[in-house]
Amino acid sequence: MNILEMALSQYGVTEISGSKDHPQIVSYFNELGFDGAQLKDETAWCSAFANWVAKKSGYSYSGKLNARSWLNIGQSTNAPTAGDVVVLWRENPNSWKGHVGFFIKETKGFVYVLGGNQNNKVCIQAYPKNRVLDYKKLTKHG
Repeated sequence: MNILEMALSQYGVTEISGSKDHPQIVSYFNELGFDGAQLKDETAWCSAFANWVAKKSGYSYSGKLNARSWLNIGQSTNAPTAGDVVVLWRENPNSWKGHVGFFIKETKGFVYVLGGNQNNKVCIQAYPKNRVLDYKKLTKHG
């Protein structure tokens, strides 16, 4: 299964509000060696989702829960194709905060990202292009 098919297979996985956690979101953390039961689905999980998808698809992955950890993975590209990683900033470009997901397409002003923890679920969402820190092509393992 390629990286985009793997990510799309999770489309619609949504946080459960309150004390219950979505078992699939918990498994994103567990797959990376984190304790998903401890972290819960309210923990920012965009990077856990991206790691789960990349690892399950046989690609390089950051193994970390912060979105900006993806800036150190793969090769930067100015011509992203569907399935490449998109790393965005949150709050401001110099903040440690970010968001990560998979490139779907771009228009003049927006990049469309398939990611986890977008409105508390796995979905495709548009982000202003000026928030993109980098596009990354991942390396296939094996």
